[in-house]
Amino acid sequence: MKALEVHDLRKTYRQGGKVVEALNGVSLSINPGEVLAFLGPNGAGKTTCIKMIAGLIRPDSGWVKIAGFDPHNSSRGLRMLGTVLEGSRNLYWRLTAEENLEYFGVLRGITPKAARQQTLRLLERFGLQDKRKTPVAALSRGMQQKLSIAVALVHKPPLLLLDEPTLGLDVEACENVKVLVREIAQEGCAILLTTHQLDIAEQISDRVAIIQKGKIIAEETTAEMIRHFSGSTYNIEFEGELNHIQLKEIKALGAILTEEKLVYAGSKEGLYKVLAVLDPLPLIQVKQDQADLTQVFLKLVGEYNYV
Repeated sequence: MKALEVHDLRKTYRQGGKVVEALNGVSLSINPGEVLAFLGPNGAGKTTCIKMIAGLIRPDSGWVKIAGFDPHNSSRGLRMLGTVLEGSRNLYWRLTAEENLEYFGVLRGITPKAARQQTLRLLERFGLQDKRKTPVAALSRGMQQKLSIAVALVHKPPLLLLDEPTLGLDVEACENVKVLVREIAQEGCAILLTTHQLDIAEQISDRVAIIQKGKIIAEETTAEMIRHFSGSTYNIEFEGELNHIQLKEIKALGAILTEEKLVYAGSKEGLYKVLAVLDPLPLIQVKQDQADLTQVFLKLVGEYNYV
């Protein structure tokens, strides 16, 4: 069963006497244990879609199912979701770490005994035992974010919504959160990640969906999406000098020799032929021109603006 299914969501608003189309047929899904980065510029419809998934806004048409339950018509559907909002807004700052976990556990339908057991387990799991009696307001930003994630998981939801999970964190805290996200996914929880930090999305997501003007304009595995926008140029660094026979063969294959390296633009098969010509000279590095998710995002969104 899919952890999340979103089918043909549509929503319009009236603004300044005009009809604004916020969503126009948005569909996506997430499997258990998968991290989907849901990306889009401001005003693209991302927030509207997320609010529909969370049961806060009803669509004009289309439907949402979380682990098979509709969050708009079923309280059980709402309990299938754990949410971490940017700025630790899912915490009570005057309560301690321990009190937050127990309170939200009971609030989300588990027994006080089960909430207590989950609290102890999560405090240990997230390295917060020493801060269990500390009010949230006195915790560091990194600890607050870890506690936010723990609170969202206290009732063991199949789907976790993460909104800007690393925003404002220092380098160490950011790395800790990234590791936690991947570990949570490996344990079987599906994760819907929203962030403007595209380098973070690239590092921890399995798939990417990009929304613009109320439509999904691209959806693919993160690796494949980046590969499609990466070049086919290879920079080859080696030690030593080429003899006249090697120079002739390299030229015939279409490679260009500069003062510092050999540049080849072509297929992988051709690359292996170039490397064979270089043998037995020692290779220092073979590097392909590589795009990143930020470049892919800007290119796709930029192109769609002119459609």
